[in-house]
Amino acid sequence: MPDTLAREADLPLTFAFEQSAAPIDTVERARLLANPGFGRVFTDHMAIVRYNEQQGWHDAKICPRAAFQMDGASAVLHYAQEIFEGLKAYRLADGGTALFRPEANAKRFAESARRMAMVPLPEAIFLDSIRELVRVEKDWIPEIEGGSLYLRPFMIASEVFLGVKPSSEYIYAVIASSVGAYFKAGAGAVTLWVSQDYTRAAPGGTGAAKCGGNYASSLVAQAEATRQGCDQVLFLDAVERKWIEELGGMNIFFVMDDGSLVTPPLTGTILPGITRDSILTMARAQGLTVREEPYAIDQCRADAASGRLVEAFACGTAAVVAPIAEMKMKDGAFTIGSGGPGQTTVRIRDALTGIQFGKLPDPQGWLERLD
Repeated sequence: MPDTLAREADLPLTFAFEQSAAPIDTVERARLLANPGFGRVFTDHMAIVRYNEQQGWHDAKICPRAAFQMDGASAVLHYAQEIFEGLKAYRLADGGTALFRPEANAKRFAESARRMAMVPLPEAIFLDSIRELVRVEKDWIPEIEGGSLYLRPFMIASEVFLGVKPSSEYIYAVIASSVGAYFKAGAGAVTLWVSQDYTRAAPGGTGAAKCGGNYASSLVAQAEATRQGCDQVLFLDAVERKWIEELGGMNIFFVMDDGSLVTPPLTGTILPGITRDSILTMARAQGLTVREEPYAIDQCRADAASGRLVEAFACGTAAVVAPIAEMKMKDGAFTIGSGGPGQTTVRIRDALTGIQFGKLPDPQGWLERLD
């Protein structure tokens, strides 16, 4: 597998534009954007780039969103060589549009590709694909409170063969979805089910890569969480089954009674979340003590009972920051703090979303303005 990000022939790529012949009309679009939910409303166009060993990355275009035609022997269908990303485009307070830290997504996408024995997409192509698609589809950004355009870049192995080896052909694409809040309005704080039977990732595995298999393996545990009346599943480590790692699709933070933050360290089994990294940077800049260290579920329960643990929250691109009210386990449940959104959690959420929507200063230069 080539280990270089790009060959000279791969860069630069110009994205050709093909207008959709049947775009959704403005009246119907307005109806959809009034209450888009999450991941149900899709825009008219998509970005696509192809790769093979002879041509490298080529045939870049923004084209009408359409179904893929795939041979039944395509490698992705059998050996699950695929990766994806998630980021958002925002409508700013002054009416412009912007991306939040897209270069971090580009870097993580390349790292995920390497772990899955895929040819890494050049970061410049990743960024251009996002920018060009948002420029075409910016009218799909909802104007509702908290609305954004969720972008889903992904790459799949498309070589037609049944041998177990890395594919020599890939399709990279980006689709866009108009979204509102990830959790239902009025949810307040979420409840977690601590999975003691299933694990998300093990040392040496793919936990740090953003690949579909990680999420597929979490679904049975998420279904168990739903049956228990919980919003999300919380996974423990695969070796000792005692150390808190992450949720099915989000990282986790704990707020202690001295105002410090604790979050599990990145040891290869946890996804290096961009929202997680942003919160760490913001918190340290504000003078908060932040510790990236192992935190056992039994210690978490004891700290909640003693009052040492006063808040907890999950974080990720989709939900941004979600307060955690309660954790349930086979042998009981325990409430964290007051059972509602805590002051530190709300302050962090408001500071982060304030930057993303252009309402607060951006000292780190995280926003990339498109217009």
